[in-house]
Amino acid sequence: MGKPKVHRTAVVDPGAKFSDGVVVGPYCTVGKRVKLDTNTKLVSHVVIEETEMGRDCVVHPFTTIGWPPQDVKYKGERTQVKIGDRNIIREYVTIHRASVGGDGLTEIGNDNFLMAYAHLAHDCRLGNSISMANAATLAGHAVVEDFAVVGGLTAIHQYTRIGAYSMIGGFSGVGQDIPPYTTASGSRAKLYGLNLHGLKRHGFDEATIKDLKQAYKILFRSKLTLKEAIEKVKTDVRQSRHVKHLINFLKQNKRGICR
Repeated sequence: MGKPKVHRTAVVDPGAKFSDGVVVGPYCTVGKRVKLDTNTKLVSHVVIEETEMGRDCVVHPFTTIGWPPQDVKYKGERTQVKIGDRNIIREYVTIHRASVGGDGLTEIGNDNFLMAYAHLAHDCRLGNSISMANAATLAGHAVVEDFAVVGGLTAIHQYTRIGAYSMIGGFSGVGQDIPPYTTASGSRAKLYGLNLHGLKRHGFDEATIKDLKQAYKILFRSKLTLKEAIEKVKTDVRQSRHVKHLINFLKQNKRGICR
């Protein structure tokens, strides 16, 4: 594992803390209150400050993490980025620290893959095992749940939620919540059914997929109001863990649901 390796051209603030095996490559700039855990690597030309990052992450060139948010309300308050383990962050990704009005944290979980030019604005929350394709962008306070896939050149409005195991097609504009387990696409995104390929790839059994199909048909293809449809799903569909998650997600919406 060994001691941290810092290239002679890197500029590192004395307050930064590195665990064993950390590599800071050429021309990186590491600012105040940065903590990098075991075996995390900044390849080169990375700018990072006000960030805690877990173990076994790889950050590729020209990425900026923890830079002040693009928010006119922000006046230099101390906020932070927190990133989990085993994340791959590709070239030119931008991840901004939180702004005022939230809880002071932009947060990313474990095992995520952020492709080149992806942007995570202030106060965003990402779960685990998420893929964001090239130039996918999240506005402030957006939430992305586990195993979601966000297509390239997709723009997601502030405060919007992207449900678990969902998939958003490329070049989409998302202004309302995308329910878990679904696919969505379009300049004003709309639903196109369940993310069946993704569910099967992640090991969902046939009984669970059948339950989700039945719930989807009631929720998004009937003429019932959302409240009525939720009640019908509760009585007519087996209440598996995933069906319950779908219902709870819909009940918590504030921006409206993509239907």
